[in-house]
Amino acid sequence: MAANIMRDPIRIAVVGHVDHGKSTLIGRLLHDTGNLPDGKLAELKETSRRRGMPLEWSFALDSFQAERDQAVTIGTTQILLRTATRNYVIIDAPGHKEFLKNMLTGAAQADAAILVVDAVEGVSEQSRRHAYLLQLIGIRQVLVAINKMDLAGYRQDRFQVVRDEIVRYLSGIGLAAHLVLPVAARDGDNLTMPATTMPWHSGPTLLAALDNFAASPMPIELPLRLPVQNVYRIDKRRIIVGRIESGALRVGDELLFSPGNQTAAVKTIETWPPNAGPAEAKSGESIGITLDKPIFVERGDLASHVTDPPMLTHNFRARLFWFGRTKLTVGASYRAKLGTWVRSITVHSIDRVIDTDLLNSHEAPFVATHEVAEVTLRSQSLLALDDHRANPALGRFVLIDDHDAVAAGIISMEGLADERRAAVGAGNRFGTEHLLTAELRARRNGHRGAVVWFTGLPGAGKSTLAMEAERRLFLRGYQVYVLDGDNIRRGLNYDLGFSPADRVENIRRIGEMAALFADAGLIVITAFISPYISDRENARRAAKSSFHEIYIKADLATCERRDPKGLYKRARAGDIADFTGVSAPYEEPVNPDLVVDTASQPVEEAVRAILDYIEQNIVFNSTAAAVT
Repeated sequence: MAANIMRDPIRIAVVGHVDHGKSTLIGRLLHDTGNLPDGKLAELKETSRRRGMPLEWSFALDSFQAERDQAVTIGTTQILLRTATRNYVIIDAPGHKEFLKNMLTGAAQADAAILVVDAVEGVSEQSRRHAYLLQLIGIRQVLVAINKMDLAGYRQDRFQVVRDEIVRYLSGIGLAAHLVLPVAARDGDNLTMPATTMPWHSGPTLLAALDNFAASPMPIELPLRLPVQNVYRIDKRRIIVGRIESGALRVGDELLFSPGNQTAAVKTIETWPPNAGPAEAKSGESIGITLDKPIFVERGDLASHVTDPPMLTHNFRARLFWFGRTKLTVGASYRAKLGTWVRSITVHSIDRVIDTDLLNSHEAPFVATHEVAEVTLRSQSLLALDDHRANPALGRFVLIDDHDAVAAGIISMEGLADERRAAVGAGNRFGTEHLLTAELRARRNGHRGAVVWFTGLPGAGKSTLAMEAERRLFLRGYQVYVLDGDNIRRGLNYDLGFSPADRVENIRRIGEMAALFADAGLIVITAFISPYISDRENARRAAKSSFHEIYIKADLATCERRDPKGLYKRARAGDIADFTGVSAPYEEPVNPDLVVDTASQPVEEAVRAILDYIEQNIVFNSTAAAVT
């Protein structure tokens, strides 16, 4: 048993269609490895006899009477399986379509999985769905057991047909089966001993194959991520408590707490019962720390090293599995839970719905129960998170609706910018007191200083309307200037490219400069896509009450048909990455001050609507000449 003690236990999820024999396989495996409690076999025989059926091994796991009556697994059952080689935690995940949420809950805790497929029925829709969900939650060690070979006459050709079908499907979703083997779970064939009924199979038994699985390594090589679970006051000390999800920390390390961007050094690492605390803690450990200075930290904050922090964002893309009772729709709000934080989020867009059976995708106005979809989600508050590919521990989340989990998914930040630089900048701005007041400037000009912020898709007509509005306002005697891509990119922002981060910085600088124009008493019109609500809100904070948001609206089809610079065509051809409206999101204003729909309004009508708004809300002295 020494080897058993030395090796880490491994958690194995057993998944598959409701009738393909998962619980039978586990029950028989427990018996054949000597892990059934004393008297359990006699109990199973008696229970099966009373019900008028052959010995039913699944009764060893089914805890609820409803499960026995219906012969389905409802909740996840976890049981310790000890062998001479190692310890296993076997997780029996529900196979019925209505209990996929329970299946995900169980499988998400696993290091590896056994996918059970009926040799007679073959690969079912539910088999494919379970396999896809294993891929979705990041399980890469998968063994496929083709079960009920006794009912298939132990035929090698039938095994090969089913094996080839499931291998093709797994390959299509980026999974590779470590082994596909034939079993007859009810009789124990190929579970712990080679089956004499299938001499054509020369591979290992299921138990021998399990020994080749590895426990998931603790992600100590990844950047430090310590979600704050709570903050306690003990002996006048503030002890920050949480579980290190990845990386490691040492006493003296400088930590950054997101999303607030406060920094402090680790003073001590606390242990219970109290003793001389360790100098280091690593992933997988639940710890307490004290800091070298008092900063405000609360549950839900995320501690990292200063040099490799998580991303800060209001938006993230997600691939999720929807198991809510009602449809997921654009505009719906839920609570998202990741680590220890829970935040309100809104569905900004449904980018595509994925058919887990055929592995194709399509656009849809909603996501139905048990569908997989790629969506874009938005939060009013800043979120600290990681792309799932960079850090799986902090790249998974669940959605909650009225205390009920309705979706689970993984995060993608592809094409989206880290907003940390903008957030830091927003917190470090200070006003300068001028001797000339805004009121004096306004009386001289006949109008208040203002930022008139045009936003809309490429090709909506922002620049056309901005330039014409500028011309007419100037002829009426107003101090006015347009900021657009050309006059900004040539000078102030010549050093910025077109990556998501550079685009965020581009808009941040424009917002700050526009606010200064307005403070000087000018009406400044900006003509930029500015696709993210968070960027526009930063510009609003800079300009304060002088900010006016005008949505230059046009549907995507209209903008693409215009395509004045040929950019849509290039984006569709793949020549331009992260192009707004095609491969990058555009977030429509929630409550704009004015909407001008250029798909239905001619230019003249749109310009007049803009001028009317400006004269009603910015101009207070109409003595200027009304020259058009």
